[in-house]
Amino acid sequence: MSRILVLGGGVVGLSVAMMLARQGHSVTVFEHDRKPLPRSPEEAWRAWERRGVTQFRQPHYLHPPVRQLLESHLPDVKEALLRAGCVTFDRLVTMPPFVTDRTPREGDERFVAITGRRPAVEYAFASVAERSIPVRRGASVAGLLKGPSVARGIPHVTGVRTLHGEEVSGDLIVDAMGRHSKLPNWLEAVGARSPIEEAEISGFMYYTRYFRSTAGVVPAYRTALTTVFHSFSLLTLPGDAGTWSVTVFISSDDHALWKLRDPKFWTALVGACPLHAHWLDGEPITDVLPMGGILDRYRRFVVDGVPVATGIVSVGDSWACTNPALGRGITMGLMHALGTVEVLQQNLDNPFALALAQDSMTETRVTPWYRNTVDIDRTRIARFNASIDGRPEPQPADLPARIADALLVGMMYDADLFRVSAEISSLLALPQEIMVRPGVVNRIMEVAGTREAVIPPGPSREELLHMLV
Repeated sequence: MSRILVLGGGVVGLSVAMMLARQGHSVTVFEHDRKPLPRSPEEAWRAWERRGVTQFRQPHYLHPPVRQLLESHLPDVKEALLRAGCVTFDRLVTMPPFVTDRTPREGDERFVAITGRRPAVEYAFASVAERSIPVRRGASVAGLLKGPSVARGIPHVTGVRTLHGEEVSGDLIVDAMGRHSKLPNWLEAVGARSPIEEAEISGFMYYTRYFRSTAGVVPAYRTALTTVFHSFSLLTLPGDAGTWSVTVFISSDDHALWKLRDPKFWTALVGACPLHAHWLDGEPITDVLPMGGILDRYRRFVVDGVPVATGIVSVGDSWACTNPALGRGITMGLMHALGTVEVLQQNLDNPFALALAQDSMTETRVTPWYRNTVDIDRTRIARFNASIDGRPEPQPADLPARIADALLVGMMYDADLFRVSAEISSLLALPQEIMVRPGVVNRIMEVAGTREAVIPPGPSREELLHMLV
């Protein structure tokens, strides 16, 4: 049995801790925020302060791989989510009306998710974790402890030092501190090389409002979770306990649309979109919640084939964080968490091999999803900015991009292509995995070549600007 210290008591950190504890390890979680677990999911929504999670009351969505992971590794957490009021959501209910073939397919259950608002989700994970794992809330870590190296020239981390000077030793440290992790600075302080880091501002602003059903009925989907217009998109997500969120996201350079933080203008925009106006038919439970300045950031802790340190691994947003418009953060984080736990199970007695194995797993299993997300961000923001400037929409520059554009047309008319698109957007299969399937690309190009792109009904750019005067 090893002693493992997990830094960060969010969804990813608690999941790593629970999975490792169930393998027989002694695990302690250190969480910077001091507020204790609330008594109920509703209290979590109303009053739980999670200052370390900037987007705690912004929209979240748990894609189907989360349900699959919970069923296989943390079934009691799945039950806790349901008790907390989280909902099962079948992505196939968003199939466009132009698709006439509604025949169920074998394997359709893979599109079912369990999801809810972030406070309810985190309440469910924490309520299970704290029954069996020490979660030290208010225990702020200030740096790392270093011991004898296990490989020449590479620092070996043997514990942590808290803000109050307490030193705690561990056989392994797991950094799950999220997008605000200070791990690169801490590694530098113990003599480690800097990790590889890539970062760029995603370029989006978000304006979200939450609603609760007044009649016990959540609005029906008349279009996709995300609908892309000329210079804005609308995102509608189911929540827990009869709630939902509606988000308008725009380019952060679109200063004219910053007025959307005013509920009057925000409501006017949503109400002017015929497929979305009915999402206003509820009781608003928040003001319009703005958010911006979000980074897409990636770190790699193996440089030139050599770990920058041993004895510590990074998971979830501490490793790579993404623009939340696609709702991928927690799902990617839990995919990464599971892969890390599997690697630890095989390599915990060899810190050098563990660092290399975790890096290899990350680059194979999770980094491609990060790259895919950044590509989507860049494409979407370029189109938004072209609309703002009155320029023609940028055209896809290479064959994969042309196929991706064609899929956006084909999925509106063909049931199987809709499922192909849903596999990608639900993080069930990467585009490069799907496009090598026999006949898929030919079918995409065939359908797209005989159909017109569907333009969602809503205000033009000129009409939108007039609405905001």
